[in-house]
Parts: sequence; C-alpha cells; structure tokens
Amino acid sequence: MNLRYKLFTAFLGLIIIPLFILGMLMFFVTYNSIEKKYSQQSEYSLKAISYSISNVLKDMDNVTDNGIATSVFHMALSAEDPSNQDLTDAEQLNLNASQRNFRSLLFNHPSISYAFLYNFNGRGNSEIVSLFNKENFRTLPYDTFKKSDLYQEVMDLNGVPKWLAPHEYPELTGTEPVFTQIRLVKELSFFQNIGILVVQIKNWELESIFRNLKIGDSNQDVSFMLVNDDGMILFDPDQKLDGQDIQSFANKEITFKKGFQSFKTEYNGEKSILSMYHLKDYPWSLVSVTSWDSLSREVTVFARWFVGVIFLCFLAAVIFNLFFMNRITGAIAVIVRFMRRVEDGDLTSRVEVKGNDELTLLGKGFNDLMDKINRLFNRIHLEQRRKNQAEMRVLQAQIKPHFLFNTLESINVLAIQNEGKKVSEMVYRLASILRISIQDREEITLDEEIKHLRNYLDIQKFRFEDLFEYDIDIPQELMSCGILKLTLQPLVENSIQHGFEGIDYKGQVSVKVWEKQGDLILRIEDNGIGITPSQLSIFQYIVNDPVEQEVEVERENRMNLERRGLGIRSVADRIRIEYGDRYGIFICSSPGYGTIIQCVIPKYEQGEDHYAKSIIGR
Repeated sequence: MNLRYKLFTAFLGLIIIPLFILGMLMFFVTYNSIEKKYSQQSEYSLKAISYSISNVLKDMDNVTDNGIATSVFHMALSAEDPSNQDLTDAEQLNLNASQRNFRSLLFNHPSISYAFLYNFNGRGNSEIVSLFNKENFRTLPYDTFKKSDLYQEVMDLNGVPKWLAPHEYPELTGTEPVFTQIRLVKELSFFQNIGILVVQIKNWELESIFRNLKIGDSNQDVSFMLVNDDGMILFDPDQKLDGQDIQSFANKEITFKKGFQSFKTEYNGEKSILSMYHLKDYPWSLVSVTSWDSLSREVTVFARWFVGVIFLCFLAAVIFNLFFMNRITGAIAVIVRFMRRVEDGDLTSRVEVKGNDELTLLGKGFNDLMDKINRLFNRIHLEQRRKNQAEMRVLQAQIKPHFLFNTLESINVLAIQNEGKKVSEMVYRLASILRISIQDREEITLDEEIKHLRNYLDIQKFRFEDLFEYDIDIPQELMSCGILKLTLQPLVENSIQHGFEGIDYKGQVSVKVWEKQGDLILRIEDNGIGITPSQLSIFQYIVNDPVEQEVEVERENRMNLERRGLGIRSVADRIRIEYGDRYGIFICSSPGYGTIIQCVIPKYEQGEDHYAKSIIGR
C-alpha cells in the first residue's frame, strides 16, 4: 500500500470512523435513555393527575357526608310529599340554619350536575326523590336497580361512597361523560338504612386538570385517558375514544396492576410509549400515550446533522486526498523511486527539484546526500583497495617463510645424506617456485599455478619418497583463467604435512578443477588420516569468520596454529579479501577417511577486472 492510501486510510481509521462510531454510540445511548427518562416524567405527571382527581372526588364525598350529617337527605326521604323535594323550592327555607346552609352549598356547588334519592320506604312515585332535576334523563326504576349487582355492592359498602365513571353503568348514570357517586343513606338516630343517594358531578374540573397538564416538551404528542380494570376507556379529554376498549389499539397485551408501569408498544398503528398509573382508592388507571416520533424528534435531528457533518468531513478528506495528498505522496514516490535505483547500484541518480516547499528541500537534500556518498564511496573504494593490497602482501609474507622453512629443511636432510643429484633437482625446483613467489603480480594464470604446484609436489616427493602419489586433472580450456598465486600449494601442503603423518600405506593426493555456474571449483582430495571434529572446528571461522570465535580459536590453539592450518587460513583470507564473502574454502573430513578441501573462486581471464565483484559481494 503506497503512502497516499496509507494516509487516507489513517484519516478514515483514526478520525472519520472513530467519530462515526462515537456519534452512533451516543445516538443509541441517548435513544435508549429517552424511554427511561420519559417514564420517570410520566410517572410524576400521572401521580399528580391522580392526586387532583382524588381531591375532586373526595371533595364531593365531603359534601354528601355533610348532607347526611345535617339530616337533609333524611328529611327529604321522610317528607309528606317526597316526590317534591327540589332544593330550589323557596318554601324549604323554614329549615334550621345548618340545613339551610347545606342546601345552599349543595345548590350553589359548581360541580353537581344531578342528584336524586332512592327511598326504601316509598311506594310508587315516592320511590325516587329528586334533588336536582335533569332534562331528558329518565331515572332507572328502583325495582330494576335493586336487582343489579351494583345495588348489592352499595349495600355492602354500608355508607361508604362508590364512584361510577362514565360508560360503566349507563342505565343508571346516562350516556353523558360524567362521574357519579352512589352511597347508602342512614337515619342517624337508629342507623337504619333509609335510601340510596345518587349524585352526578360535572367534568369541568377534570377536564381542566387534563387540559393544563403536559409531560416534557409542549411539542410532544401526548394524550391522556382514564381506563377501568377491564380496559374500557372511561374518560378521554378529546371525547374521541370514550367507551372503547384500549386493547384494540395496542398490539401488546395490557395488564392493569397496582402502581406504575411503562413500556414501548404499537398504539393505533404508531410506535408509542404507554404509561399507566393505578389510582389507589378507585378501580381505574390513568393512561398516557406519547408518540415515540415526537419524543425522539430532537435525537433524530441530531443524527441527521451528525450524518451530514460526517459526510462533509469524508468529502473534504476525498478532496484533500485528490488535490493535495496526491502531490505530496507523488513527490515522495519520486524520491523513493530514485532511492530504489540507488539500491540497485545506480549512484548517479538525481531528483529533479522545483518549487520552494519542504518537498523541494527533501529532493535537494537527497541530491546533496548522493553527491557526498559518491565522494565517500570513491575515497573508501581507493582506501579499501590499498588496504586489501597491504593485507595480501602480509598474507603472502606469511606463506613464503612457511614454505621456505619446510623446503630448506628437506634440502638440508638430502645434503646430509649426500644426495647431490636430488639436492640439485630440489634447488632447481625451489628456484622456480621462488621465481613465482617473489613476483609483484598477485594474480597468475591457472597454468602457472599448476606448474608451481608440480614443482612443490616433486620437491615433497624427493623428501618423502614412496610416501604418496599425486594426480592433477584440469581441462586445458581452463588453464588461461586467472587465480591468486599460491592458492593450491598451501592446500596441498596441508594434506601432505598433516594428512599423511604416521600412515602405513601410500598416500594419494588428487587435484581437480572444473567450472560450475560461472565459478571455478578447485578440489584437493587425499586419503590421509583425516581431521577430528575438534581439529575441524578450528577452521569454522573460514565459513562465517566471527571475530570472537577467531580470537577464541587463536587463544586455544596458540601452540599449534603455526603448525596446523596456517596455510589454509591464509588462502581463505586472501580469497575473501579479493573476491568477497561469497567465495572461500570448504573442508569435509572424518578420521580415517581422508580430507576434501574445496575452493570456490570466480572464473575470469587473467587481467580481467573482478574487484567490483568483491566489493558488492561483501
């Protein structure tokens, strides 16, 4: 993924997406908390309505209690003509002061719509005593009322008022949406049941309670109603649902129980919150229905604004990516492309710079850096070449005394034995070897190296007669290839000096050279005593050459290092210095099975420049 897409992805992943997730999280948290908070508000509101309704009903309870206490209802029932007891009649003013006051209160009370008495002792027209007349209303006959369950319930209450809501008992209270109190009237002297009082009150105060109360914001769509325990809507301030079953509007079964409850449901085809509070002293429940859309309107508006802002941010990010980020990432991509060319070895690459911003400074800095690298590389190249030449001379100087010491020792032995002819032959061959060794050239042809090796082997055969035989197998077409002088001789010397030490059979040294994948493989194989694993570990540095391991090897084998492995080490170091770490010496040996030393060098003609290969190989 290139830088442009990375920056754009980072902008989305670190800003846009977290912002979107945070906004959605806040939206859902707020959305889910609406129901809980609104339920708390509706509980307080419904309790307040319940308290106001109870006060209105209890106020009428107090009025009728006063009428019973002042014997006004008793006097109406025991009058000579009970059927003519309208409290508006001026002839009734001859009553005592408390009775007159109560009749005045009852007459002037703003809530009373209609009132009458069932007379237990009456006959015919005297069974019903009218206190307040009501037009177009026919009172339920006493005999019919006496057969109803309501009559028995009133008798069981024994004077405690019972309230009937609209539509609960229309044959007694009529079809108007009014509340009716019905209670047993007793004669106070002997507590004898003498009648039943029925009083209807107007709905002015109840309507004003519902009309003046709102839950939460005034813009919320809220409707209130009074429902009995059977689910009948008793009172609807809008007078649209009176007498209907509330269950028919909700898709969830509604169970009326004590206390407060609130839940979300479909009501009349619209998602709503239904809250209910059961009145303590009455078999009714106050219900509020609030449209969920009106509650979540503000959150929805917030969500729309949030989505709009996120979209604008995303659009701005795309525009920024197209017009500004492309230029930034494009300039960086150009510099990266030139850097990759430098990685491939093209140190002449330069970035074309124009403008005066930070990217231009970056390009100029790259060009300046490459100029400095070129100068440093040329200087290091020169210094490294001089260093390698100095190291090669030191390594060659290590080989020359080592070889001369062994050869002169052999000539000395022959001289002592008066082998003049052999001494002459050995001196001739030693002169040939020294002629090659003291040359200033570091490289010779493979043919010259083989001649040098033959001279050495012949000298050794003079010294160790019948100790070993050798054979050299090299294709003629490889004889013109270049090689570092004194490469094969130290390796063969190691086989003769250490491989054939103490053997009771004739040794065999085989030298082979072949080409493989552009390299020369030089293989020296003997059938000597082999090398033990502990001795072989001395040559481990030839493979990877860690400094610490080499120091440890030198410390542990300080006494034997001059005798064993000096030639192999010198050859390995020279090859790595000249050709790089890709090339070197590999040793395979086991006690009693001889030793194989394989040397890998690049194939090239003498005089061909291979130094750059060794630098890159490092």
